Amino acid sequence: MLQALVVSNAIVGLEAMFPSSERVRYRFAVTGPDFELDLAGIDLLIVPNGSDHVALYRNRAHVSAFLERGKTLFCFDGWFTGWVPGHRWVHDNGKPTRAVRYSIGTDRHGLFRGVDLDHFQYYHGISGWWACGYIEAAPGAEVLLHDTWGRPVLVLDECTTPGRMCLSASGPLGEVVGHETIPNGLMGFYQNLLAYVLATHSTPAHVPA
Repeated sequence: MLQALVVSNAIVGLEAMFPSSERVRYRFAVTGPDFELDLAGIDLLIVPNGSDHVALYRNRAHVSAFLERGKTLFCFDGWFTGWVPGHRWVHDNGKPTRAVRYSIGTDRHGLFRGVDLDHFQYYHGISGWWACGYIEAAPGAEVLLHDTWGRPVLVLDECTTPGRMCLSASGPLGEVVGHETIPNGLMGFYQNLLAYVLATHSTPAHVPA
């Protein structure tokens, strides 16, 4: 069983998005003025939509040490502070939302297997809802999704650290399948991602030379 820690701003409904199961036990760490990440015994750190990236910047050394131990980070929110090793999120709302489309890049682990990409493209028929920027990805990272302009919006990095990072330019992702406000395709992607982590979490993603 994976031990996961979800960073929380005490947003209503967040805990319902991450119910523990026989595969993963979710715990929650609520941010505040004296917030400090305790990652002892944790396999997976999850930073969901609406997170406090100032607090995470203060804890960047803990995150880096966690990844150096071969652990896994999911960041599903545009990070506006420099706490994610090797990657930069860029806010951009200058493109017309009606023109936004996503295309799958490389997907060596089959994370989009059985996933309807239109659930990333459209929400109630509106495009451009899922990402509010793009990622300047680290060299060697796998770009899972590009936007219309070829910019990375979803990245899997098994190279920068001994651990793994799955980073999105934004977008709600979580454990619950069939959540009434989130398209099922996003939940299917999350389930595939979690299965990949479960299958590989005991093996470092990258062993530095």
